[in-house]
Amino acid sequence: MNRRELIRAVAAHTAEDAKHVESVLSGVTDVITAVVSKGEAVTIQGFAKFAKVERAARMGRNPRTGEAIRIKASKRVRVSPMKAFKDTVMSPSQAPRLASGVYPTSLELLAKQAAGRRAAASAAKAPTGTKKATGKQAAVKKAPAKKAPAKKAPAKRAAAKKVVKKAARGAARPAAKQATKRTVAATRTVAATRPTKRAPAKRAAKRTARR
Repeated sequence: MNRRELIRAVAAHTAEDAKHVESVLSGVTDVITAVVSKGEAVTIQGFAKFAKVERAARMGRNPRTGEAIRIKASKRVRVSPMKAFKDTVMSPSQAPRLASGVYPTSLELLAKQAAGRRAAASAAKAPTGTKKATGKQAAVKKAPAKKAPAKKAPAKRAAAKKVVKKAARGAARPAAKQATKRTVAATRTVAATRPTKRAPAKRAAKRTARR
């Protein structure tokens, strides 16, 4: 199985898009390679362990001649399968069961899965559109209710103005009556305090003297 076949098989097994599986597989290999290159091991439980091993210089023997030779220091990459992986591979009855069409991968199965994903995406988008439409309709229906109080406001203001005017008139009438009473009383007091004219008395005295 090559890389392309592996991507198709995983896509059929997980019912995911092959492009998505390819991006995830590329990400996994990139991360493992970058971490192991720094000297740190990567262990996937139940699968394998990836590590970079450094070997120091040592003495050895040439297998052909049997002479002692010096082996230089070296670095190697070691991929060690985990025990669970070994046991499962050695006993096929314990291996995971794959559905029909996963491997060898069936192109018809991939097409059916793609159609199902498209139908699910369209069904998920449909309720959002209806909700938006109902929201707009509700907003249109509620608009006249908001305009109705605005029409009644001028009538209330006019009625309030009339009440204020009537109250002002009613309060002004007693004040005007009191003012007129005060002016009349003032004129009467002024007239009463004025001195009487003595001219007629003088004229009467002159007339009696002449006689």
